[in-house]
This record gives sequence, C-alpha cells and structure tokens, in this order.
Amino acid sequence: MSEKIVVTGGCGFIGSNFVLEWLASEEAPVINLDALTYAGNPENLASVGGDPRYTFVHGDICDGDLLGRLFAEHRPRAIVHFAAESHVDRSILGPDAFLKTNIDGTFQLLKAARAFYETLTGEEREGFRFLHVSTDEVYGTLEPDDPAFSESTPYAPNSPYAASKASSDMLVRAWHHTYKLPTLVTNCSNNYGPFQFPEKLIPLTISNALAGKTLPVYGDGQQVRDWLYVVDHCTAIRTVLRQGRPGETYNVGGNNQRANLDVVQTICALLDKLKPGARPYAEQIKFVQDRPGHDRRYAIDARKISGELGWAPAETFETGLRKTVEWYLANGAWMRDVTSGAYQHWMEKNYGTRDVKADGAENAKVEDRR
Repeated sequence: MSEKIVVTGGCGFIGSNFVLEWLASEEAPVINLDALTYAGNPENLASVGGDPRYTFVHGDICDGDLLGRLFAEHRPRAIVHFAAESHVDRSILGPDAFLKTNIDGTFQLLKAARAFYETLTGEEREGFRFLHVSTDEVYGTLEPDDPAFSESTPYAPNSPYAASKASSDMLVRAWHHTYKLPTLVTNCSNNYGPFQFPEKLIPLTISNALAGKTLPVYGDGQQVRDWLYVVDHCTAIRTVLRQGRPGETYNVGGNNQRANLDVVQTICALLDKLKPGARPYAEQIKFVQDRPGHDRRYAIDARKISGELGWAPAETFETGLRKTVEWYLANGAWMRDVTSGAYQHWMEKNYGTRDVKADGAENAKVEDRR
C-alpha cells in the first residue's frame, strides 16, 4: 500500500482547502474524487494542477463499482470523506439530494472501504484509516446558557441536512463497531474562508455588499455560531488522521461564538476600511423572514482534540475574517464565475419569497449595533 490518500469532495470549499493545505504540508499524494456538483469547482485547485502528487477523478461516491476500482488501483492508506450536500436552506427546499449523497453515498463509501480493508494485512491493515468529516448541527440547538456541544452530547438534528449528516455519522459508527473498520469522525463548527460558495453567510454578505445588494439577515440576527477558519479545520483533520484513536469522535471548533448580525456588521466594517463605498455597507442590511426550524445557537467544546492531540486553532475570528475578506476582494473573477445563472435562480427562490422586515425597531438594531 502506498502513502496515498483518497479525498472525496476535494473540489468543494473545505475539501479544496484541505487538498491545498495537505500538499503544502505533506509528501503523500492525494487522489481527489469529486462529482462536480454546483459547489464543486476544479478551479479551486488550479494552483496544484501540475503537481505530480495530485490526481483528480471525476466520479460519484454513490457509484460502488467506481469506488472499488479506485481503491484497488491506488491502494490508499486513508480515505478522508468530505463529499456532502451541506446547505441547510437547500435541504429545506429539496431534501432528496441530501439523503442520496450524505446517507447513500456514505454507505457506498463504507462498503467499498470495508471490502478494500479486508484485503489488507500487516502494517497496511494496521495503518489504514477512514475519516468522516461531519458537522456540529447533528447535535441540534442550544439555549443561551447551555454548555457547548461535547462528543457525548446526544444527537438531535433539526433540519433535513443535519438529519442526513447524523445518519451518516451513525453509519460510520456502525461500520467500526460491527466490521471493525478503523474509522474517525470529526464534527466541526461553522467554517469560513477562501473558496466558500456564496450561498453561505460570510461570502454572501461580501458578494452582496460589493454589488450594492441587500444583505439579508434571518429573523433578529441573534442566532449564534462558533466560527472556524477553514485552514484551522484542515490542520485539525490532519492531526486527527495522524494521531486520532480509531472509533473516536473529535469535535473541532474555533472558540469564536458570534451572532449572525455581529458577523455581518463586522464584515461591513472591514469593507468600509478595505474598499470604501459611497455609504456605509451596514446600511444595506435588511432583516428577512427566518428560515423554518432555524437553530438558535451552536457552540463546540473542543477540549478533547486539544487535550488528547494537542490541536488548537491558529486564527482568531478577527484575523481569520480579515484574511477571508481580503481573499474575496482579490478574487473577484472567481466570485463572478461561480455566481452563475443557476445560482441567481436559487437565490431568488430562497430569498425572493421572504418578506423584508421594514419595522423601524428592527432596523434601529442595525444602527445601535454598528
């Protein structure tokens, strides 16, 4: 068995950052399997296209025959599984794709990985790992004073997306306990950084602000998330892959709880400094109808990965967000390319039916909190 690893979904946001970070830090080659759905962009990895350690395979994790051939040919020492449908709003409008990719796709991947694992002996068998990248949303929602999610927090998913990821986590757990597949699971908080598709809060805010469009904020904007800079997440995954104990789950967080409105206003303040407009960007903020079943608060207790494996995030929210805003300002062509007609159609479908809250008290909050 070679030192190669297989990454699924390596053209997506977190996956592409992981491939770039891996190739910058490790010698081992990467095989990137990606179906290139709307959020998968090969241009994210253009800078490593000529690297002999990088191989791209266009394919679907639901194709069991393809997976079997891929593992037999490349004989990876590890599989790092990012491939997933990941946007809550899309899961509400169309849950079918989430069940197919996140549940059946993970099932097919586990089957193929188990079949390959059974062919290994000695050091190859001892060193093989299957790392499944998941989310804190499987734990549900927290009240303001509740303790943060730990690895022992009961699962309570509230959206079709979260339910599909919880299901995939349980499949991974079962394959470890029943078939002794050496699995690892990471549950991360909200990621942000370069190459994030602009349906998510931070890149959407940057994109809309620069285009002079409304900056939509759901409900009262007080939904709290723990924000994790994507490169920090990638280093955490490498750490878990190298040192994690098979069968264990590791929560990965950024130690940065922020309300959504605070995030949007911080971005506006950064843009006011880095690319001043005719008026403060915060004047574009509009409160819109909240999404159904919107979880109020997420927070990660990352003491396990810190204490056992010695990992901690390198970026604060302030340093990570500034790097992110600067990246989007420097990569306007990337943003224009990914915001295609199909993307605009989805944006209209998701936000076009949400009533803007014109209430003066709501809008006053924007001024008070600027």
